[in-house]
Amino acid sequence: MHPPADLVIRSSRVVLPDGMRPAAVRVSASIIASVDGYDDAQGGTVVDVGDSIVMPGLVDTHVHVNEPGRTEWEGWETATRAAAAGGVTTLVEMPLNSIPATTTVPALTAKVAEAWGKCSVDVGFWGGVVPGNVADLPALWEAGVFGFKCFLAPSGVDEFHHVEEADLRQAMPVLAELGAPLLVHAELPAPLERAAASVAGMDPRSYATYVRSRPPEAEVDAIKLVIRLCREFGTRVHVVHLATAEALPLLRAARSEGLPVTVETCPHYLHFADDDIADGATEFKCAPPIRDRRNQQGLWDALAAGDIDLVASDHSPCPPEMKGYEAGDWFTAWGGIASLQLGLPVMWSAARERGMGPEHIARWMSAAPARLAGLQARKGAIAPGLDADLVVWDPDGQVRVSPEMLHHRHKLTPYAGGLFSGEVLATYVRGARVYHRGRFTAAPAGRLLLSGDA
Repeated sequence: MHPPADLVIRSSRVVLPDGMRPAAVRVSASIIASVDGYDDAQGGTVVDVGDSIVMPGLVDTHVHVNEPGRTEWEGWETATRAAAAGGVTTLVEMPLNSIPATTTVPALTAKVAEAWGKCSVDVGFWGGVVPGNVADLPALWEAGVFGFKCFLAPSGVDEFHHVEEADLRQAMPVLAELGAPLLVHAELPAPLERAAASVAGMDPRSYATYVRSRPPEAEVDAIKLVIRLCREFGTRVHVVHLATAEALPLLRAARSEGLPVTVETCPHYLHFADDDIADGATEFKCAPPIRDRRNQQGLWDALAAGDIDLVASDHSPCPPEMKGYEAGDWFTAWGGIASLQLGLPVMWSAARERGMGPEHIARWMSAAPARLAGLQARKGAIAPGLDADLVVWDPDGQVRVSPEMLHHRHKLTPYAGGLFSGEVLATYVRGARVYHRGRFTAAPAGRLLLSGDA
């Protein structure tokens, strides 16, 4: 006897926690009621997607939406439409570059109010750790943030100052007591300052100059610091957007020691390398920078081995004029890659070339980020009792990146013109189809998620 269903989606290729196989996913009242055999598709509306892949919706835990305060950079409507078009069913938004930054409960309240009713996918929030806000952290956690982000080097915006070891020594015991993760932008100022001095007077349009100004040493030294403090305080630490493979032995050793350390990298570090980037092509600017192919291979090896836990977009857009493309000056251009809609095809194209399957994509971009945010009881897998968040995609479908197909507020992206495999056909959020073959099929109905509700 099958449980009642409103919707049944079946495919010859459904990505489940134990592998990919033919199955029918039964949905009732926004929840996955059961996962049955392919021939058991009965009751409710049956959608047969043939050989298209049905996978858990992506969970992107590193997204800058920037509203309120910098809505001209991005906003809830445009960002979450881009997410839906890219198969992302849940995103967790960073505490900057909005104004105010999410470092107090009133700032979180203001952000939630701005997001209300505008989102096409489900949305959660990270809080921020900045100098002087330790007293605010328990209240922010109680108010529903999923954890806290800090910068160890200047963030680029005045509302979100970077922290030093003394600040971490105040904050990390508090976070350990709460059980909250600390997400760390891991670059230290001292190596950056030395490197900046070494490139003074060099061509600011040269990508090699920019890469030299942000050396691997800055990442390695920052990761040494947070591992040492993790060992001392027991705080869960997550290293965001790892760009240097040189830090991987440190991270492996920390994990083998049993320390609660996780790490992510981003599609742009896995797809691009320095020899792809022309001088003055500031649409590629990000921090840490994209490095060479040997480094890229090290990141791929670590991802395949499980030494890197997850892949997140670090979607960080800005108005095109802030990239200063005409001047091409890497040091005055804003740093950030616009990519929220493109993670699935970019990662699938590269993974398939390396002999990996859709199960790997689901692990890196659905299950692991859901665990980071503490959402694994609701998101990140196709299993009974979880939200019916699904993406249907064609692994052979071609995606040519053009301004017309992007739903980000601004269309400038280093992926422009690229041809990728892995076309998103449909996206379901809690059983409701929100995107289908280039069209949005429902009014914004994404929920705002708070950690206490997870």
